[in-house]
Amino acid sequence: MRLTVFGASGGTGTQLVRQALAAGHEVTAVARRSSQLSFDEHPRLSVIRADVRSPDAIGPAVAGRDAVLSALGSGSGRTPTDVCAAGVRSIVRAMADTGTRRLVAVSASGAFIDDGDGPLTRLIVKPLLQRVLRHPFADLRAMEEEIRATDLAWTIVRPPRLTDGPRTGRYRVSLNRNVRGGLILSRADLADCMLSRLDDPATVSAVVCVGT
Repeated sequence: MRLTVFGASGGTGTQLVRQALAAGHEVTAVARRSSQLSFDEHPRLSVIRADVRSPDAIGPAVAGRDAVLSALGSGSGRTPTDVCAAGVRSIVRAMADTGTRRLVAVSASGAFIDDGDGPLTRLIVKPLLQRVLRHPFADLRAMEEEIRATDLAWTIVRPPRLTDGPRTGRYRVSLNRNVRGGLILSRADLADCMLSRLDDPATVSAVVCVGT
């Protein structure tokens, strides 16, 4: 497939690019500053320097692609942010302008409470986490609203706390509800999960919750 990765300089984005290349895909990695990327030259990798907030600037990065993957992250800032919401809004517009349809985007399970959570997580852990991370979580919820409002073939992936552990392939997924007890996940396994859902029709217009 021909794939474009936004947030390619981050931990998850780096894993997406490397795993996609290893699987034989053609990859375009987008970064505001190309110096942020740590990839060796590869015949199926191209790098585009562009501001994700500008639909016109990123249009060439999504035109003619089979799918777009967003690994944008808000970080853990203590002040309001719109990095993910504004970035995805721009990506969605660029995709609409160029006719690209498939979008897979990272969110976070911590921003949402549902009946997939156990009592301790639902009543204590997540309410506390949402208070501490209220600004980045608000950004992610706004991002999800942006995605849901489109007619794209979208999938939202909600992981738990991320680590830099290895790719194992041993994780659980659940559609439209959190994974009970799935408290951590490596970024490598998150990338594996996202790439494996690209051609899965069951995950179109759905939320994929994942955890170990």
